[in-house]
Amino acid sequence: MRVASFAPVSLVTVLRLGRVSNLPTVWTNVLAGAVLAGADWHDWLLGAVLLAMSLFYVGGMYLNDYFDRAIDARERPERPIPSGAIVAGAVAAIGFGLLAAGAAMMAGMGMAAIATSALLAAAIVTYDLHHKGNPFAPLVMGVCRALVYCAAAAALTGNVPPFVIVSAAAVAAYVSGLTYAAQQENLDRVGKLWPLLLLAAPLAVAIGTMQYTPGAVAVYTFFAAWIAAAIYLLARRPYAGSVPRAVGWLIAGISLADAALLASVGAMLPALAAEVGFLATLVFQKYIAGT
Repeated sequence: MRVASFAPVSLVTVLRLGRVSNLPTVWTNVLAGAVLAGADWHDWLLGAVLLAMSLFYVGGMYLNDYFDRAIDARERPERPIPSGAIVAGAVAAIGFGLLAAGAAMMAGMGMAAIATSALLAAAIVTYDLHHKGNPFAPLVMGVCRALVYCAAAAALTGNVPPFVIVSAAAVAAYVSGLTYAAQQENLDRVGKLWPLLLLAAPLAVAIGTMQYTPGAVAVYTFFAAWIAAAIYLLARRPYAGSVPRAVGWLIAGISLADAALLASVGAMLPALAAEVGFLATLVFQKYIAGT
């Protein structure tokens, strides 16, 4: 009788599937959601929410590859499933398992946290199932990031204050704009440029930053300049690979959006922590692709 043998899955495959280079942007989303809700960001519970949201993110990335496996076999055969680096069933099991683990962690943090995390899980699966060829997919991805804000606020304060909702909506708009660009990075071009206006939403909400210290103004200005540089790459495409480069920049820029929103309420230490998250994402993207 023959016993089937399976090659061990490499650590690189595990990390690539989870797009773990982008995890710092999830952590800064959690930090921003908590601080803007008025929570104590030194609370140990913040660490639990960080872990839960990390599980949701990585689980969603695994399911993204699982549901895209047929398309990837044609368009991106180097991805882990079509290349044979890991079997599809294992990817699905891990993805759903991570979502379940994240939901279980949030279950003990109150009804508001349970509700927002349930909505987050539903939004993640909806996006992964229906994002190909769906013009509304970027909006769904934006909703996923907004719900990270809301889940953090709900877990640490028991509610989601109005300014958290407004800030979450601004980040959702930003993520929708970058997702629109990311959908076309394999073509190394962007069809219509007007959806990129969504990238400016956090700048509009964080305009209050200008009343604070020069450091706060610098955070805001750097974020604006970073968006402008990415849009230049998307619009002018000065060299081959400009669009993928810009998409990577914009993903890292999620943490800059968090920093600007935090600076807009005078929370400079958390804003600086978000800036570190931005730098960490750029460094990690050099080793693990963010898309």
